[in-house]
Order: sequence, then structure tokens, then C-alpha cells
Amino acid sequence: MKKIIILGGGEIGRPGFPVETTTIDKETIRLSGKKRPRLLFIPTASSDADVYVKTVKKHFGNKLSCNIQTLYTIKHKIRPTEIKKMILSADIIYVGGGDTLKMMNIWRKNGIDKLLIQAAKKGAVLSGVSAGAICWFKYGHSDSQKFSNRKSPFIKVSGLNLYPFLICPHYDSEPARKKSLKIIMQKTKEVAIALDNCSALEIINDKYRIIKSKKQANAYRCYWSKNIYHEELIKKSTTFQPITKLSQK
Repeated sequence: MKKIIILGGGEIGRPGFPVETTTIDKETIRLSGKKRPRLLFIPTASSDADVYVKTVKKHFGNKLSCNIQTLYTIKHKIRPTEIKKMILSADIIYVGGGDTLKMMNIWRKNGIDKLLIQAAKKGAVLSGVSAGAICWFKYGHSDSQKFSNRKSPFIKVSGLNLYPFLICPHYDSEPARKKSLKIIMQKTKEVAIALDNCSALEIINDKYRIIKSKKQANAYRCYWSKNIYHEELIKKSTTFQPITKLSQK
């Protein structure tokens, strides 16, 4: 059974910022079926940032009662056997935001991509924000080049392809994304799912729904059809809908 819940963005309490995503995070925990699930945090995209690790431990560990492990891929060397054990024993895998392209390259170099696909098949809840949302899908609308040059354009990055969509995070909080996504989608056959901060796409096998931790947060289907660009609101729902509806043009 595949269980995925991804966020377009939102804060979990890093220093100087409020907690915004608790409603969605509680649903992630509920999906695990455990009162104290094993949550594996993967901070590759942020270069294993210490502040990020501490924030996840405080939010998901102290406040939401998860048993936290962190898979370091940059700052510390972990043996392949231990990496495999950590990934395949996790109830929840939560991937942090940051540089998506760098993250995917590191994962593929170390075989982490294949292990994450195995974890998906075993029924682990797959979650994450921004880069951690993009990674599970075929493509993502990424700001990876901007980490070295803020004037660089957004790019399309390939993910793990568990579902055939392009994911665009931060749709409301980064205004330049809308214009860029429209251009990128001209050469993309798949539908894009654009997520505002504090909105989330939840998928269980072949059904989905949109959930939010802020009322004004939205999600959209974006695609080109017959030379016309479409940006369609995906309504929040308490019930799940067939995921094929998202890919229809």
C-alpha cells in the first residue's frame, strides 16, 4: 500500500518562525497507524543542517510523540547496511526541503533512491515539504540552481516517479513560480500539481485528497491542452477521489 502526504511548504517551528503545519503532520502520523511511530528524517537537501534536525526532533518528537531517527548523507558517513535498516524499518519517512537536484544526485549515487521505493512498497508513510514533496513524483519544479546563483531560472528535476506528476511547491509564497511553471509545462506531458504553503496532497494507493492547515491555502492542476494553459483549483475534500482525475486533460 502506497501512502504519501506532501506539503507545498510551511513552517514547523524553526527559530524565529511559528508552527504552521500541525494539522497535516498529525494526519501523517495517523496514516502510520502507530501511537509512537518511527519517523526517519532525511535532511539531504539542506546539507544535513543541524538547526533543521533539531527543529524536526522538537516538533515531531517532543510535540507529536514520534520516535525520531536522522539519516545523514553528507555530514556523517553511515554504512550501507545501516542505511538500509533505517529506511526499511521506518513507519514514516519525512524528507526536508532544500536543494532537490543535489539531494536526488546523492540518493542515486548511494542507492538510497531504490531503498525508498522499497519502503514505499512496504507501506511506510512517505512525506516531506518542498524538495521533500518533489522527490516522490516524476518531476519537480525546483529552485536548485538558485542556491549558487539567485538569478538562475527554476528547473525541472526528476524524482522517484512513484506517481506521474510534476510537483510545484510554494505556489503562493514565491510569485515567480507561476510564470516559470507555465513555461516549463509547455514541454511537459504530465500534469503539474501546484501546492501553496500549508496545503498538502494526500495519496493512498490510487486515491487522493487535498488537506490544509490554513484555510486560504490551495492546490491546483496545471497543464497545457490545445495551446491553452489551464490552472484549475483542486478542492479540499474529506473524501478520497480517484487519482486518475488529477491526470485528466
